[in-house]
Amino acid sequence: MANDAKLFQDIIAHCKEYGFIFQSSELYDGLSAVYDYGQMGAPLKKNLRDAWWKSMTQLHDHIVGIDAAIFMHPTTWKASGHVDNFSDPMIDNKDSNKRYRVDHLLESHAETLPEAEGKALLDTMDQLLAANDFDGLKKLIETQQIKCSVSKTCNWTDVRQFNLMFSTQMGSVAGDADTIYLRPETAQGIFVNFLNVQKTGRMKIPFGIAQTGKAFRNEIVARQFIFRMREFEQMEMQFFVRPGTQMEWYEYWKDHRKKWLESIGIPAEKLRYHNHVKLAHYADAAVDIEFEFPFGWKELEGIHSRTDFDLKQHQEYSKKKIQYFDNDLNEAGKPIGNYIPYVVETSIGLDRLFLTVISMSYREEHWKKEDGTDDSRVVMKLPAALAPVKLAVLPLLKKDGLPEIARELMTECRPHFQCFYEEKDAIGKRYRRMDAIGTPFCVTIDHQTKEDQTVTIRYRDDMRQERIPMSQVRTKVMELING
Repeated sequence: MANDAKLFQDIIAHCKEYGFIFQSSELYDGLSAVYDYGQMGAPLKKNLRDAWWKSMTQLHDHIVGIDAAIFMHPTTWKASGHVDNFSDPMIDNKDSNKRYRVDHLLESHAETLPEAEGKALLDTMDQLLAANDFDGLKKLIETQQIKCSVSKTCNWTDVRQFNLMFSTQMGSVAGDADTIYLRPETAQGIFVNFLNVQKTGRMKIPFGIAQTGKAFRNEIVARQFIFRMREFEQMEMQFFVRPGTQMEWYEYWKDHRKKWLESIGIPAEKLRYHNHVKLAHYADAAVDIEFEFPFGWKELEGIHSRTDFDLKQHQEYSKKKIQYFDNDLNEAGKPIGNYIPYVVETSIGLDRLFLTVISMSYREEHWKKEDGTDDSRVVMKLPAALAPVKLAVLPLLKKDGLPEIARELMTECRPHFQCFYEEKDAIGKRYRRMDAIGTPFCVTIDHQTKEDQTVTIRYRDDMRQERIPMSQVRTKVMELING
């Protein structure tokens, strides 16, 4: 599947055609790298968010959830390092005025070179980035004769740092207001609430705080559909542990998160670990769980051992003690006392998880019918628990009392799971529409239903059909969704 450009474009087109994802502000020709989730995408996204939230908070003894505000005191971002360090080296083409991230520009060029040459180029780039050698980076781009994709020229500006945070003003008059930022991540809302949650919840180490929510990054080169966006949603959990036990918990969460991804239906062979060779200055271990997207292996989730960096920084900048008194930690019967907990983080982008599920579920199937003619369908083989619509109720005809019976079944089932009713077009066309949005089960009401109260249930994945009593539909679908 890797680097299948046509497949990826087909998936993007399918998302638009069937109401999963739209370009934001498309009426006004769109807003780059910002997307709206449609009537099928919104419930799928909610189902993914709910599955993550349930696994983290409901099914775990020592994790609670919060919902911190998007706006935070500006000193938060000074303490976290985002004000000074959350930036990327950028370069502009003077002829097109198009701006590029330097690493993306060089990485794209490296993909066009023989493997050994490409690797050597990327090694040189990494060394220059680590040394903040912007002159060297510009010279490397010019030496490689890398051209702008728009102007097709090599007329480049100097390399400059560009902060990725969106800033705005808080107050009634902009000139008198303080500059604040749209948060570039959700983690800091957890860190600044550590003491609030620990004390009010009487939490004992080890424990975690989970959160989902919007984050904003002014990405210059946002690409690959919803993989990298300027407005996106994160699902993060910070797990607070005793110093010295962080590697044990790091290994636990590394294994646990991969198993969870598999449990929601992502094939194990499409997932792999990628250990960070170069660690952030505050980390002592970091790994990505990657998924094989149509455009290659890319990061889906990160697990990071962040040491005590975050809480220590907020303690320093706020001038308020952020420590934990561990009554259970004793030496010779005497309590050790206070310490700043270490943190193991799990962080996954909800939009990337959405794209993962869409990518693994999209199928174009072709076969020969019994009469020798060709047939085909586009089907989304979404896991039943995640599918936006669980059951389609389809009266065979719009007369003879069949719609009324179908509506009775809808009334019985819809309090328990999402249902869809349709009576337009031939039954085969309706099946195909349900396949395209990923509905796992269809029930057809026909004239035999009036005689013996049975219906035909059709299974999306293999198109198998089965006759069952109408009274069993709700129970059967619920069992299949949960099982």
